[in-house]
Amino acid sequence: MSKSHLIGTVAALALAASAAQAADSKPIVIGVPVGLSGANSVVAPSVVQSAELAVEEINAAGGVLGRKLVLEVADDASGAAGAQKAFDGLIYQKKVDVLISMETSAARNAGLPAVTKGRVPYIYTSFYEGRSCNKNLFVDAWVPEQQVPPVVDAFAKEKGAKTYFLIGSDYAFGRGMLGFARSYIEKTGGKVIGEEYLPMDGSDWTAIISKLKDSKPDALITSTAGGAPNVTLTKQLRGAGVSLPFANLALDEGTAKSMGADAKDVYLSASYVTGIDSPQNKTFLAAMEKKFGSGMRTPNDLSVPEYEAIYLYKAAVEKAGGTETAKVLEALPSVSVTGPRGTISMSKQHHAPLTMYLGQIQGDGAVKVVGTFKNVDPGAQCPKL
Repeated sequence: MSKSHLIGTVAALALAASAAQAADSKPIVIGVPVGLSGANSVVAPSVVQSAELAVEEINAAGGVLGRKLVLEVADDASGAAGAQKAFDGLIYQKKVDVLISMETSAARNAGLPAVTKGRVPYIYTSFYEGRSCNKNLFVDAWVPEQQVPPVVDAFAKEKGAKTYFLIGSDYAFGRGMLGFARSYIEKTGGKVIGEEYLPMDGSDWTAIISKLKDSKPDALITSTAGGAPNVTLTKQLRGAGVSLPFANLALDEGTAKSMGADAKDVYLSASYVTGIDSPQNKTFLAAMEKKFGSGMRTPNDLSVPEYEAIYLYKAAVEKAGGTETAKVLEALPSVSVTGPRGTISMSKQHHAPLTMYLGQIQGDGAVKVVGTFKNVDPGAQCPKL
């Protein structure tokens, strides 16, 4: 080998080493497409706050494999058209390494093609109607098999409910949740005597409430788009004097607090409530209060999975030895984290067994836990993955 050739080879190796070192020190970018506007705008700020806390904590402890985490937040407008723009911008312009976020089902479904094409991992942190299956998609929130039975069983046993009226937002989540609720009610001996829907951006529930009152059911179960529709429907129900046993399958604790007296006595079924008595939850709540002070949004069943998902991604990257998508996807089902909700692992067909809490909203907006169900399996969600 000539001297000039040797010098050239050494220079090339040095350049390659320098490039590898630069890649190793480059920040890991987490994309957070979320409904800062639209139906989810009521709850989205709490989701962003949870993400910000997780990133701050991880970076303060040295980052992930020595690399800092960076958040890129994009408004998906809580719907399909906005999600397509948000996902494309995050994947192709911001070059994110992963997507981690709570979204409406309409937004999730619209964004999945970009996830597949862009070959990025996507951890979905919202409770949803179930059975969304994609090799790049993992879910650390509840599905109907985990959330609905505690509500129906409690109403049947404790309220003597035999007939039900169902009200939902007319999109995948609303229809999916109430479809499962109907089948479970009928399987357990109850009867659905009314099922009505309003478009996701609808706000006038008058005609549906009139049908509800005319049918005289024993109990009401609703499944509206998380955030604004929960507020408008509940307010109008109370204004119409509806006082029968009422469970909202889409209600989070933060939104309940924002509704004031209207939310009193409404039942919810959740994998997280602020009253969980564990060291991890107390530490989390204290850290949130310290970071955000009076501006803190109430942590809830849509924001806490976001916090834990970022830690799950951290664990997967560390096990994979880097952010290469194929290796991270292989690692994600086998890692777990212990956070505010307990130990979480997306090990069941890209979904997570979860402890569920049946709660009743009190006059001050706090959730009184009236039932606890340990490690509820999500059931068969994606058997072909």
